[in-house]
Amino acid sequence: MPQEKSENFFTELLKFILIAALIVIPMRLFVAQPFIVSGASMDPTFHNGQYLIVDELTYHFASPRRGDVIIFRYPKDRTQFFIKRIVGLPGETVLIRGGKVEVQKADGAPVALSEPYVVNPGNSGNSTHPVGQGEYFVMGDNRPESSDSRTWGLLPRTDVVGRAFLRLLPIQYLGFFPGSLPAGQAGTQSQ
Repeated sequence: MPQEKSENFFTELLKFILIAALIVIPMRLFVAQPFIVSGASMDPTFHNGQYLIVDELTYHFASPRRGDVIIFRYPKDRTQFFIKRIVGLPGETVLIRGGKVEVQKADGAPVALSEPYVVNPGNSGNSTHPVGQGEYFVMGDNRPESSDSRTWGLLPRTDVVGRAFLRLLPIQYLGFFPGSLPAGQAGTQSQ
């Protein structure tokens, strides 16, 4: 009798492990993955060492939007992952004038940006960045400390992993869609 109970226990344990693996592995590979913030490029929105869960599923069904905080493979070294905010969308032009960022749609219409998360815009000089199809212009919230599209170029859509979905740690900052702006605040077309 004890041997039969022992066999049932191990059989049930094996079943549990297989079922858990069938659920967890696809979730980890295709739906969400952990990410730890490293560096000061997204201060004050994200701090070094914060633990995030990345939503990898949404961008299979919808395009990234201006203002989204995304995690992506660094185009110059695809083994590294960066976190930045989308500023310019495909077909637009990003203009930087003395630290002030402006965006023009493909038809030349200006987009009014609301960037309350930028505490220190810095002074990155003057530059113009046309954004091609399938590309995004991304910047860190801490502009003087950010290595972003201003220095290494446009981000190909294929390098986008997902968006910041959940901030887990530290617990006092726990929240869904951390760094997101209220609807319509990320950039609207000026009249």
